[in-house]
Amino acid sequence: MDMRAEIRRQALAIGFDAVGFARAHLAPEVRTRLLHFLAEGRHGSMGWMADRADQRAHPQALWPEAVSVVVLGQNYGPDTDPLETLAQPDRATVSVYARNRDYHDLIRKRLKQLGRWMAATWPGTGIKVFVDTAPVAEKPLAQAAGIGWQGKHTNLVSRGLGSWLFLGEVFTTLDLGADAAERDHCGSCRACLDACPTRAFPAPYELDARRCISYLTIEHKGPIDLELRPLMGNRIYGCDDCLAVCPWNKFAQAHSEPAFAPRAELNAPRLADLARLDDASFRALFSGSPIKRIGRDRFVRNVLVAIGNSAEAALRPVAQSLAEDPDPTVADAARWAAMRLETAS
Repeated sequence: MDMRAEIRRQALAIGFDAVGFARAHLAPEVRTRLLHFLAEGRHGSMGWMADRADQRAHPQALWPEAVSVVVLGQNYGPDTDPLETLAQPDRATVSVYARNRDYHDLIRKRLKQLGRWMAATWPGTGIKVFVDTAPVAEKPLAQAAGIGWQGKHTNLVSRGLGSWLFLGEVFTTLDLGADAAERDHCGSCRACLDACPTRAFPAPYELDARRCISYLTIEHKGPIDLELRPLMGNRIYGCDDCLAVCPWNKFAQAHSEPAFAPRAELNAPRLADLARLDDASFRALFSGSPIKRIGRDRFVRNVLVAIGNSAEAALRPVAQSLAEDPDPTVADAARWAAMRLETAS
């Protein structure tokens, strides 16, 4: 029996769009790049990256029994221009991946289904599944498995599916060999680097998370740097600019997964409506969404930065109404937004 062919067939039948196989180890340069990233402080407040750096750079440090890694990709390509709301200053732009329910739930369910099938097909097989919730170097593993390559924006790019791939892994004690690693196809292109609103790329293939809008709106707690606020536009949760401009997206396809269809309330939502959310209404609106994990205060902070960038005088009273919010970060963003809109016409 060709184990890889059988696993690939089963994974595709379960609903994955890309399947590759890699050894449970990574090239030394992966660790070198990670340590450079950490030494430069480019991880910002994400201390967990430094705390578990060895496991991230060495899959067998995470699970010593692992021999092979099955890397799975799930297409979430949008069926409309993901950046179209950037031209609507009174509306919010939410990253494509967060416009519906938390993708972790669906991917984890499918990974477990594949893992159970592998354990039943080859009794005694050890299995562990991961989906962005453990110190796994997903993108280097995906490149080693031939699924895609890390572009100049450090994200994975697939020749067949473009930029829009969720990743998950099945670590196993089976010796499955490895597919041919994917090589870099970026060439001289720098579209992703030039598209970044905050200039978060110090050099090709390097990211400074401290300037990245995805980091600022999701991971960063407290006030956002005054220099960066005007550059964020109306992006309130994540940022897709560097992904969306990649020329390889000419081969991308819109997803066919109902679970990834955008929720109506996240289709260009009004900033004024989002700013008025209290904790209870925030939790209700984003139940089952990845947005819920940042909490109401951080979310409304982001919305107020977008309001401050809107140049919409009609939104000034909304900002003023939050100037004395119990959360000091929200209050700070509200006062900043109101000041920005004071001369808006």
